[in-house]
Amino acid sequence: MSFSSKVKNELIKKEYEKSCCKRSLLYGMALFSKSFSFSELHFQSENDKITRLFKKLLLELCNVRCSIRVSPSGKNYSIIIDDKTACAKVMTYFHHTKQERSLRINHSNFVCNECVNAFIAGAFLSTGTVSSPEKDYHLEFTVPYLNLTKSLVTLLQELELEPKLTSRKGYHVIYFKDSEAIEDFLYIMGASASMFDMMNIKIVKEIRNSANRRANCETANIEKTVNAAGEQLEAIVKIKKKKGLDFLSEPLREMAEIRLKNPDLSLSELGGMFNPPLSRSGVNHRLNRIIKISKEL
Repeated sequence: MSFSSKVKNELIKKEYEKSCCKRSLLYGMALFSKSFSFSELHFQSENDKITRLFKKLLLELCNVRCSIRVSPSGKNYSIIIDDKTACAKVMTYFHHTKQERSLRINHSNFVCNECVNAFIAGAFLSTGTVSSPEKDYHLEFTVPYLNLTKSLVTLLQELELEPKLTSRKGYHVIYFKDSEAIEDFLYIMGASASMFDMMNIKIVKEIRNSANRRANCETANIEKTVNAAGEQLEAIVKIKKKKGLDFLSEPLREMAEIRLKNPDLSLSELGGMFNPPLSRSGVNHRLNRIIKISKEL
């Protein structure tokens, strides 16, 4: 099951005690369906449970009976009402009139503070999707009408959410890419379990990414140490063959002998083998002098 389906299944199971919230839920589903007018109501979903919920609420709240149509592929479920009397009953129930030139959210349908949340949940059930947080942070609504899009953007902004807007194949897309904004959105809709799942996945991702960064850093440091040690050993061997290590001063000769015996140690570890111990910078200085001498031979 996709994360988007999981969120929607959680919203379907949510119980609304107040009838006004049920009304707002149905309003969001209907207003953002494929068609919402006095001539046709057309709701479509890939989730049969969402379609059955729409059918149930239409009968319970509007006293409109309808049937569910299944596509030949069995992947889409539709409710199409083309009876104008039934359409007018639904449109009037949500305070829409034939004089309206374009669809917008009618705020008179919201009675209590929770009504807006239920409405947004309905809109998401109708046309929303959210990506799995394991892959990407992305939540969006696909809306065919510009004024309805603007109306929803304004409503979300009133909830202190800042959606972004783009277009895709003639449709208007309202979307969020910020993980915290998506978490807030899920909570507002009432999908708190999905919100906590997302937060847990996010924490795991951050820990994993941090571990990978540390591992990459350690690998880079190891490669750097190996390359530096190779140059140092090559210089020492060159001096030993051409002049012998006694050619070096006592501090440098001691440094060369310790490095030859311990080719895999870091500079700090090499410094600890001196008596008294030598600082990392002191070890590095002596090895650089050895390299310089070898280049001059």
